[in-house]
Formats: sequence, C-alpha cells, structure tokens
Amino acid sequence: MQNYQSGSVILIKLPFSDAVTFKLRPVLLLLDTGDDDVVVARITSQITQTAFDVEISEWQQAGLMRPSVVRLHKINTVEKRLLERQLGTLAISTAK
Repeated sequence: MQNYQSGSVILIKLPFSDAVTFKLRPVLLLLDTGDDDVVVARITSQITQTAFDVEISEWQQAGLMRPSVVRLHKINTVEKRLLERQLGTLAISTAK
C-alpha cells in the first residue's frame, strides 16, 4: 500500500453512518504510520469559524476548489483503501 506524507490534501470516500453510502470529501492527512490506516481531519468549505477550525489560506495551491477550513475537532482513522487521490499539499504557512 502507498504511504502518504503528513500535510497532504486527499480526496477520500468518506462513509456515512450506514457504512454503505459514501461521499467524496477532501481531508488533511495528519498521520500515516505505514500500516493500512491513516489519521485524517475533515476539510470543509462551510466556514463557520469554530475555535477548532484552521483556515487554509492557500486553498488553491492545496488543490481545493473554494476557500476552506480544516476541522481539527473532526478527526477520523480510516482505511487507506478509501483514499481516492491526492489533491495537493497544505502550505507550511497554513500549518503555523
């Protein structure tokens, strides 16, 4: 299985609670320990600015289609098989 770098913005098949239906969503890869799972944080363009949202200032360079935030309170461990493709990489300036 492919290994990914922290900071990668990836399109993923995110399962709904029924575990049958999926929706393609962007996520920020936080951790890939080399096994079959990765830890990701959700990305959304629905900007409500909670205390746990981090604005992606260079969203176009990250491969996103509109201004977005990383939701640090929406973290998931998911199987790598759900990862569709890498969209881009989060700029270091955003991660500060």
